Amino acid sequence: MPAPARSPVAAQRIATPQFSPEEQAAREDLAAAHRLAVWHDFDQGIYNHLTVAVPGRDDAFLLPPFGLHWSEVTASGLLTVGYDGRLIAGEGEIQRSAYCIHAPIHRLHPEHQVVLHTHMPYATALTRLEDNRLLPVGQTEILLIDEIVYDDAYTGLAREPEEGERLADLLGPDKKILFLAHHGVIVTGRTTAEAYDRLFALERACQVQLYALWTGRPLKQVPAPLVEKAQAQYRAGLLQAGQKTAAPGQKPHGAELHFAALRRLLDRREPDYRD
Repeated sequence: MPAPARSPVAAQRIATPQFSPEEQAAREDLAAAHRLAVWHDFDQGIYNHLTVAVPGRDDAFLLPPFGLHWSEVTASGLLTVGYDGRLIAGEGEIQRSAYCIHAPIHRLHPEHQVVLHTHMPYATALTRLEDNRLLPVGQTEILLIDEIVYDDAYTGLAREPEEGERLADLLGPDKKILFLAHHGVIVTGRTTAEAYDRLFALERACQVQLYALWTGRPLKQVPAPLVEKAQAQYRAGLLQAGQKTAAPGQKPHGAELHFAALRRLLDRREPDYRD
């Protein structure tokens, strides 16, 4: 795959077209996710990247211009970036690592409509450990562990698209969470609501596991038969919520409710994210 046609370090300006209702909704959701990530301490200032594939297209994704603090992200300010690295619409800089990680995942696995890459503290702390697995020591962990894949080979900075292709191969179409050794995590979803709810649950699960480890006392893992029972109950709940499939990793009804609740809070406190 070729490198971006336009320099990722030069400021750029491309005329922005009127957005379709579907794209406007996707833009508002992604802007909201950036603002919420600041509230929840998932951000690292201007670094890391949250992206969504442009609705109705199979060649572009939305990304904030590099240099904005996540608390400044707005719906209209998002860049439209081609999978080939071209700036299609918007004003600002395309962060090189964002392109190299996200474009290949979106391109190779369209199931991952939303790709959230963060260095959020508790999940990232686990990536620093020799034994960096999230263990089935509680209910939240049980409902996540089948979605996780681990990359134990740190390869340096993501400066070429080939690194994103390697990460996309690890995720495949079915896994939703990728732990990057010595680095951070990637969390995906079919919608921003689904992906953000999963990101939120993952950070809380990692936080609780680390707290338990810090006691110095042995972890009490849930027996395998009970893990399987809880996962089966989870999949059954997906069907009851009206989902078309009960496959692991599909969106629970609660994800949309959770994100909608967070959006209501955001609408009261920072409504300019919709601008």
